[in-house]
Amino acid sequence: MDFWDWRRFVFHLLILHSIFASQLLLLQPLVSAQDGKPGNAADLFKRVSESIMLKHYSEALDNLNDAIEADPTLSEAYRHRASVLRHLCRFEESVKNYKKFLELKPGTSAAEKELSQLLQAQSALDTALTLFDSGDFAKSLDYIDKVVLVFSPACSKAKLLKVKLLLAAEDYSGAISESGYILKEDENNLEALLLRGRAYYYLADHDVALRHFQKGLRLDPEHSELKKAYFGLKNLLKKTKSAEDNVVKGKLRLAVEDFKGALALDPNHIAHNVHLHLGLCKVLVKLGRGKDALNSCTEVLKIDAELIEALVQRGEAKLLTEDWEGAVEDLKSAAQKSPQDMNIREALMRAEKSLKLSKRKDWYKILGISKTASISEIKRAYKKLALQWHPDKNVDNREEAEAKFREIAAAYEVLGDDEKRVRFDRGEDIEDMGMGMGGGGGGFNPFGGGGQQFTFQFEGGFPGGFHF
Repeated sequence: MDFWDWRRFVFHLLILHSIFASQLLLLQPLVSAQDGKPGNAADLFKRVSESIMLKHYSEALDNLNDAIEADPTLSEAYRHRASVLRHLCRFEESVKNYKKFLELKPGTSAAEKELSQLLQAQSALDTALTLFDSGDFAKSLDYIDKVVLVFSPACSKAKLLKVKLLLAAEDYSGAISESGYILKEDENNLEALLLRGRAYYYLADHDVALRHFQKGLRLDPEHSELKKAYFGLKNLLKKTKSAEDNVVKGKLRLAVEDFKGALALDPNHIAHNVHLHLGLCKVLVKLGRGKDALNSCTEVLKIDAELIEALVQRGEAKLLTEDWEGAVEDLKSAAQKSPQDMNIREALMRAEKSLKLSKRKDWYKILGISKTASISEIKRAYKKLALQWHPDKNVDNREEAEAKFREIAAAYEVLGDDEKRVRFDRGEDIEDMGMGMGGGGGGFNPFGGGGQQFTFQFEGGFPGGFHF
């Protein structure tokens, strides 16, 4: 063989070697680890494990799909793929891969155990969904946390259901945290954006809620639930602002209607409705609608029993409804919570004075006259009642008549005297005036004094110089 023939031989040999090396590199990942030839199969499964740790499940599946396509007998690839699919709760696909692996490697206890776990996770997820639909949220959450996400930690369906369960349990911070994990893996997950927005909404963090709804609608402008959430919140904010603006403008009746309209939009939005109820209560107090204001303030305190402003406003509402004791109780509680607030202390003093006045006798009411009655009207009322209740004319019920007669005389004693009447109208303590206003004293006594028995003579004189 001459030089050139030898050179051509070596050249062809090098080309064949290169082709063989390339094919070997392609075939190496397909070499089965169980054959005792670790080669690149071990590297493949290592990469797959790393991808799973990084939650790059699609990448792991792509690698495994390629390997199985190249070598359908690569048993460990089926097991790894089954495991990835189990993590993602793609249960039916996962079962097929476990069964294929067990066909190739029958009796592998670890794989049989994983298949059992898969079936438990699948059953638990079905049960959790049924419990969710029936309203048993706590038990449903147990199945998700203790079974499904243990055996299928990357199950998106289970994670989203968990967020829904946290929302139903009013654990809004938990819902925000869990939905945040989902969005880290998939920032465009529409359902996660919707649920996280709802959690912020129920915490009354409306700006952040709107941003989540808006992002979702940019991705899918026709998403019905996102549209409903977004426009519902916009309408609520619009109604709320209208109510507040009308209060500032002094249009209180319009404000009442706006507050009621805003409250009707979402009765479950507790964090926002507490402020709507309080705003409505304050407006109703200003309008003098005590009974309605009382109801609104009570709604506030059902939500937040420690809200001082609600206690004050309910105290004012109770003053309007003449529930003096209730007003004192509410205002005293508010004063204890905020002892430095002079406005609360002044309101409490008003309530205590009203309570005290409510316990004294209403001389106007006893004589059956209005507070604007003239002196001649007072005298006529007294004369009429004195005749009606004179003990000599009520022999059969003399004790009752005497008590009534004293009361009528005491009323005239105060109201028939200009100075005493003015002081009474101002709410001053005048217990030494007239009878029935306090224990003892030198008050007026139509039956005489000194322990002497008084004998009624109908024809005789009456207090005030009346003669009949």
